[in-house]
Amino acid sequence: MGVQLVRAGERAPLLYRSIHAVLPPIINALWRPWMEGIENIPAKGPAILAANHLSFLDSIFLPASLDRPVYYLGKSDYFSGWQRYFFENVGVMPVARQGGDAGEASLRKGEEVLREGHLLGIYPEGTRSPDGRLYRGKTGPVRLALRTGAPVIPVGLIGTDDVLPVGANVPRLARVGIRIGRPLNLAERYGGMAEDRFALRSATDELMYELMMLTGQEYVDEYAAKVKSGEVTIGSGDFEELGGLLDAPPRELERVS
Repeated sequence: MGVQLVRAGERAPLLYRSIHAVLPPIINALWRPWMEGIENIPAKGPAILAANHLSFLDSIFLPASLDRPVYYLGKSDYFSGWQRYFFENVGVMPVARQGGDAGEASLRKGEEVLREGHLLGIYPEGTRSPDGRLYRGKTGPVRLALRTGAPVIPVGLIGTDDVLPVGANVPRLARVGIRIGRPLNLAERYGGMAEDRFALRSATDELMYELMMLTGQEYVDEYAAKVKSGEVTIGSGDFEELGGLLDAPPRELERVS
């Protein structure tokens, strides 16, 4: 199954509808996307689409593959001039991410989208993977699920980093896959625990496990942002490197831990 047109009667910004009408034949011809689990997307009502994040194009391939509009949250810094018109009309909602309540502002905007009955796309890793592996998830999607009762649907994106790797400017020809898992009704199992950090972490780890099973990615129990900033150094994960670390002197082991 390739990309689809927006479902009749589903409210979406005009520009979103226009782009959604033009992109499907182009994407189907060039990247021949395949999809599994489309039946797990509800025909109506709110849901959180929690996906792994490999490429800038993730936010294009996933919405283009569904017949319901997907809304995302974006930095309010981008909402000026013509950019404001573009983002507001393709389903990106502005969020001010400066200050101590930046995370809470994102949650409130996400709640607004869900309470209006929309699909909200979110990347639990918080940023693109620096090396194709799956990184530790942040608790935002779970917090939203517990606040609103919306189901969390894990979405595994496969091969989008082959089309547009981090740092590349021109898309390449490669096939893309999308696996949609069964909805996680976390609000039923973790009801009343929205502020319990242990419950939030447990539910988030469960979500990341589902993503790992959908994508086949190697899992790294560190935040991707810390790895990209250099705050945390990790190895490649191959056996040759592991053997080298085991033979390394104590100082070398401290440096990479």
